Amino acid sequence: MPKKIIFLILIFFCTGAFSNENYYLMLKNSKVNVRIGPGLDYPVKFIYKKKYLPVKVIDKKENFRKVIDYKKNSGWIHISQLKKINSVIVLSNRILFKKPTSNSKPIANIESGKLFFLEKCKKNWCQVSSQNYSGWIHMDNVWGKD
Repeated sequence: MPKKIIFLILIFFCTGAFSNENYYLMLKNSKVNVRIGPGLDYPVKFIYKKKYLPVKVIDKKENFRKVIDYKKNSGWIHISQLKKINSVIVLSNRILFKKPTSNSKPIANIESGKLFFLEKCKKNWCQVSSQNYSGWIHMDNVWGKD
């Protein structure tokens, strides 16, 4: 009997049933309340005013997710205010290229803090777009994608 219990416990751990892995989501609206605790009864800590901002989920409780942003601000957001990630924030100045190689034609210099939408990725490069630009960026030092 003890061997079966040990076997079942191993299966749970191997399948990720107890996984607490962090992942990214993005803000669904242009005004999102961030609370000090996981419930509507908790006071608002601050308000995000940037739609599509990527945030990392670091904890969850019922319908709330504890998130942290690229500036290390953290708090609890109701899951209805979040959606699947498809945006990134550039953490340091980068060059946007025409193709996924640093030998291709540079399109623009991108400043730290700029928000981009992900189109597709190849290895360490992703095709991104914004209102003004579309091209490829190397994914080191970018917030919103592992």
